[in-house]
Amino acid sequence: MASVTSSLAFGITASTTYETSPYALARKFSTLDHLTRGRVGWNVVTSFLDSAAKAYGFDEQIPHDERYARADEYMQLTYKLWEGTWTDGAVVKDPVSGVYSDPSQVRAIEHDGKYFRSTAASQLPASRQRTPLLFQAGASPAGKQFAAKHSEVMFLPGLEPEKTRAIVEDMRNQLTAQGRAPDSIKFIAGILVIVDETDEKAQAKYEEYIAQSDLDGVATLFGGWTNNDLSKFTDDEDFAFAAVGGIQSMISSWSRTVPNSNGLKWTKRRVLQELALGGAHPRAIGSASTVADILERWVDVAGVDGFNFSYAVSPGTFEDMIEYLFPELRRRGLIWEDYEVAGGSARENYFQDGEGPRLRADHPGRQHVWTGEKE
Repeated sequence: MASVTSSLAFGITASTTYETSPYALARKFSTLDHLTRGRVGWNVVTSFLDSAAKAYGFDEQIPHDERYARADEYMQLTYKLWEGTWTDGAVVKDPVSGVYSDPSQVRAIEHDGKYFRSTAASQLPASRQRTPLLFQAGASPAGKQFAAKHSEVMFLPGLEPEKTRAIVEDMRNQLTAQGRAPDSIKFIAGILVIVDETDEKAQAKYEEYIAQSDLDGVATLFGGWTNNDLSKFTDDEDFAFAAVGGIQSMISSWSRTVPNSNGLKWTKRRVLQELALGGAHPRAIGSASTVADILERWVDVAGVDGFNFSYAVSPGTFEDMIEYLFPELRRRGLIWEDYEVAGGSARENYFQDGEGPRLRADHPGRQHVWTGEKE
């Protein structure tokens, strides 16, 4: 895909808990950044499933906050490798002398920390971005603190724009506390769009998709998210009052935002139907005008910078958006077809601030930049 596109960025998820060698991960992303001409991003996760821990040879999961402490050191080591082992002038490529790189401009870094140890130089010359564009989706206090320190793009939870705005404001305050500019993270809300010619047709399409959903699979997915086995609950029990962790806040939001939900019991089947399409993210269902209004409200009220669109069916959901929604968004001047930097890197295309493909000056990874001077 990179070979036939010029602006599309590729965000790749990798776990700091189970990608156990920061050196190997740094090498992979450097390779990808070279191959994509600077259009690669890393979605940093710490993982949360017991099954994943056992699959990777752990008897049990590393405790939650320790996973983030470990991830912080992991990031520091990758920054050292990406930013601190090759100078900008290290690559000579002199065919006469046969010299590819100036050895005085390449060095090994040493890292001896609580969780990781490494003495190495990057095997690859510095790529266009060096450090890939950094994505993250932490929702816990430790996750938000990690994001405020490291993230450049943050995926946000929340079913209502008012509540999501509180998260955005809190994160901007945390960015300031970390010594970063309050606009140094782009905030992305997850959302499912079901769009058609009219509101009625879109709603009918949504109900058809719901009818085809595998609710047992949804229950299994929810169990993985929350560690709750829904099979022990009866089908008609009202979950608004059941002691099921991770569901009360969703039901509270659904009661305010889902059409025709007032006074109805939130039974297990109904909860699973709500989760079946879009998961724990909001939905925008309707005509192009209706959906565009919803998206605009999220931008205006929540203060988000963009959206992570999920799909109900494939092919189908995205094709409908292209046919019905995008012309309306273009008419409103809300999307564009080009970027300020032709063939720009992922970082340049996300920020469009004229500061180039490298980490911004206030990012902690920049402290590891090496200019060739002896230390």
